[in-house]
Amino acid sequence: MFFRIKPSGDRRYLQIVENSRDGARTRQSVLATLGRVDELETSGKLDVLLRSGARLCETAMLVSALRKGTLDAISTRRIGGPLVFERLWAETGCRTVVEALLAERRFAFPVERAVFATVLHRLMVSGSDRACERWLEAYRVDGSEGLELHHLYRAMTWLGEELADQTGATRAPRRTKDLIEEALFARRHSLFSDLSVVLFDTTSLYFHGAGGESLGQRGKSKDHRPDLKQVVVGVVLDEAGRPICSETWPGNTADVTALLPVVDRLRQRFGITRMCIVADRGMISAETVAELEVRGIEYILGARERSDKEVRDLVLADKKPMVPLLIPHARGEDGELEVKEVVLGNWGPQAKPRRYVVCFNPQQAKRDAITREQILASLDHTLDRGDKALVGNAGYRRFLKTPRDGHFAIDPARVAEDARYDGLYVLRTNAKLNTLSVALAYRQLWKIEAIFRTAKAILETRPIYHQCDAAIAGHLFCSFLALVLRKELDERLAAAGADPEWGDIVRDLDRLEEVAVEQAGKRFLLRTGTVGCAGTVLKAVGVAPPPLVRQLPLEKPPPEPAAPRKRIGRPRRGATPR
Repeated sequence: MFFRIKPSGDRRYLQIVENSRDGARTRQSVLATLGRVDELETSGKLDVLLRSGARLCETAMLVSALRKGTLDAISTRRIGGPLVFERLWAETGCRTVVEALLAERRFAFPVERAVFATVLHRLMVSGSDRACERWLEAYRVDGSEGLELHHLYRAMTWLGEELADQTGATRAPRRTKDLIEEALFARRHSLFSDLSVVLFDTTSLYFHGAGGESLGQRGKSKDHRPDLKQVVVGVVLDEAGRPICSETWPGNTADVTALLPVVDRLRQRFGITRMCIVADRGMISAETVAELEVRGIEYILGARERSDKEVRDLVLADKKPMVPLLIPHARGEDGELEVKEVVLGNWGPQAKPRRYVVCFNPQQAKRDAITREQILASLDHTLDRGDKALVGNAGYRRFLKTPRDGHFAIDPARVAEDARYDGLYVLRTNAKLNTLSVALAYRQLWKIEAIFRTAKAILETRPIYHQCDAAIAGHLFCSFLALVLRKELDERLAAAGADPEWGDIVRDLDRLEEVAVEQAGKRFLLRTGTVGCAGTVLKAVGVAPPPLVRQLPLEKPPPEPAAPRKRIGRPRRGATPR
């Protein structure tokens, strides 16, 4: 392709011509006639055209060199994650709420930027705040220049600061993070709507270090680290899986005592008057159920099928047939579930009947049976090596008996009793929902369990090295904010008809980079292409990637220091050398 001047009489025309081969012959085809040469020269359009073409050639050469890896980069910054989550940070109201609370404070560094950087770190790789400082160097987060480790620590402490006004405090003191949760809820919660279902669950996270003034305590460790101090974290979701609030308690807090303080806070601070609490079997106790009844709060609580005598001997002994149901799943596959209702103590208008819903999952029953067979096979092999091989293995204990000769053996009666519970779970409820709605509401609890798996894996909050309660609470709250952003992203991807894996999202966003280069005395910013699901994620959030090539102004050299002014007049004493 080249320029050609085509004479026509006494006039000359500028054309763009392309060569093409037809067998052994070469043909020329005119792609465009740009106009008369004399008119283009007189009007200056020819110079403009050539300069524009030169700029495009320079751009094409830069992009080609970047793809070939022959370009020397001054710096490289990852931009995919910041682009997506900066938009969600603003549109969910997180940035506005945090900045509003900071309006009356006079910090010497951008606290809101430090909080966002920590939240982004939780989403992309996670780890300690110490690791976040080094990680931030590889990302372009606007406004985070100059943030240091002590700034991140100070931001965490601000999030966890106890408020001067403790009105409405329940089991835990009110902190700055509580104001943020309540403001975020108020932004999206309609004045004339109410929550029908509230999901609640807890987990524990262990510490490396002292664990603050009071939060770090030894308790029942779900991480199987009884040697370390831990903190108990509770998260409340609505029925759509959106995080409402979080709670942080000392590590020796029992699950059965955690539910009522959450109910108090939802009523007093969030203004939720009607709700149905859905929680796992670890939350249930006679005292908790009685208190919920007194307060007139509906609940759906998982019952302990094996240890609760009433459930084991009466509810599961009921002979009423179960009703089979088909449950539609998001990926188009239907799941099976069988349910029935059992009511005990229904002896008149003055009595308070106890309503149970028995659920049976055939697919889970098959999985439970396979798991038990594998355990029994392993146990049979272990018994051949002697009783000492069983020491410390709690999984074998429920299948063993001790015969008269003093050696352990597999107990067939215990095996049969265990098989009785395959695929079964029982719910205790006082809700006015029908049986199917109760079963489906409890199934939604998997969302919060998935949240905790996310919080411990993808949004890994450990290790925690902070030494005061305020910083620990703020550190954990950043994971809650990360869950808010991730849920928002999930909803937007679902609305766009996309369902990429979280690991693919993080990996593909991390491959979107901006590279700063210098060529021919000019500085350029080049962007890599969107690969994998990165383009889909950007489109779902409504973010356009930057141009492939941008020219940046060269940095001006610092001005030379001015020469010292000569003193006029008689020199002072001692000003001249001796």
